[in-house]
Amino acid sequence: MSFSRRLFLVTLSTLGACLLFFPSPGWCQVSPAEILNPQLKALEKAHMEKLVKLNHEISDLQFPFKFAIARHVGLDPKDQLGADSRGIEFVNFHGRMVLKISGNYNAAFNSDLLTQNERATHVLDDVVAPILHLLPKYFPPSPSFDAFGFEISYHVRTHSKQFGYEGKEFLVLVFDKVDVAAYLNAPRESQKQEIIDRSQVFLDGNEFGLALGQHKAFDVAQLDKSKRPDQVQAAVVAGHTDNQEPDPAPTGRDSDLRLAGLFSNTPTTFRLPRPIKPAANSAAPALPAAPSATSTPAAFDLDALQKKYQPQLDALTSDGLAHHHFVNYASASIGVFHNQAYLQITLRNPTLYDRNSTSIYKRAAQSFDLFLAPQLKGILGKIPSDPEISGVDVTVLDEFSRSAPSSSEALEFISPLGPLRQFADAEITNQDLINQSVVLVNGVRIALSLEQVE
Repeated sequence: MSFSRRLFLVTLSTLGACLLFFPSPGWCQVSPAEILNPQLKALEKAHMEKLVKLNHEISDLQFPFKFAIARHVGLDPKDQLGADSRGIEFVNFHGRMVLKISGNYNAAFNSDLLTQNERATHVLDDVVAPILHLLPKYFPPSPSFDAFGFEISYHVRTHSKQFGYEGKEFLVLVFDKVDVAAYLNAPRESQKQEIIDRSQVFLDGNEFGLALGQHKAFDVAQLDKSKRPDQVQAAVVAGHTDNQEPDPAPTGRDSDLRLAGLFSNTPTTFRLPRPIKPAANSAAPALPAAPSATSTPAAFDLDALQKKYQPQLDALTSDGLAHHHFVNYASASIGVFHNQAYLQITLRNPTLYDRNSTSIYKRAAQSFDLFLAPQLKGILGKIPSDPEISGVDVTVLDEFSRSAPSSSEALEFISPLGPLRQFADAEITNQDLINQSVVLVNGVRIALSLEQVE
């Protein structure tokens, strides 16, 4: 029988398995015929039924933000529809046979509020941990392969006085098979940290010392990586696995940008941060756009406006620290939203939330009604009265309880100044104000119906 004939029959049988177990093509898997490595090919064929079911079960999980299994990471949300969703496959990674799970997490973390380590911890808690709970029932700790690997991309937003920038980060974690159950059953965070320390963790293609519950990451050079494979940097530069032939060496300008895609058959190009183009008269935040020298707002001088009202902003910061739960590391300032000047302030909510028993919508509603709303009248009384200041961009940091270890969640309420004053004077309802505002959770816009989620 010819090779093409065999390839056709194997592919057909794989498609049949997908249709038999789950009719949606989004849960199909990589065909063994596509894999050149004999050991990986045998694993893919032997576990095909489990891989299809696992893909289906992961797709049914509820994550804080949408997580889409994908064979190649780093896709924008608009490009994910119809993308290759066969993101679970066996690969050879640093000389070990690894079951790789990859996908795109559509969360956008604010880099001003969360460090790299805190963002990576969010992804571990939000995406990786729920999937880890599914693995033991499909794959007992027998030695047919060595480890489980995760490759997750997510968005990062960085603000300056004049622009908001959005880029991507890529987190890779590789757990030994025996460590999965140990991590899930560890009663103390210190025991989980020991497992993380001896696992392989990469951020944007570089080794990373993920520190649970900490602000900053550990120094990788000081970690005890007794099980760390050799030639890590060689694999990082190569950016491929040998389930297929290596990709040609990158050429030209892209060569110094290939920082991610440690597992991918095609290395992923890390996209540099890009300005979010202001969009006047738009109800939703503007989509990312290419850098442009004309994106700078021309209707006002932001630095001059900041300098003009600096004494009042300093007074507002002092009063906010004393009476309104302002954070001590972010002073009141003037920034830009939709090509207009907005006052930017950051508050910390003293209420602790259990993220396992509350939704992002309920936390946002309670944070507004029970915490922010009572603060608004006092804050508005100290805001400069200037027609060039269009509104207030309030970030509220919600802390999580010890039962759900994580750092914090950033809620942004971006409201025009007129409706804000009407609400403070009891002329409109809380929902009326929300309807005229933009609400973001970790940089992702949500629709918020206060009455429905309370």
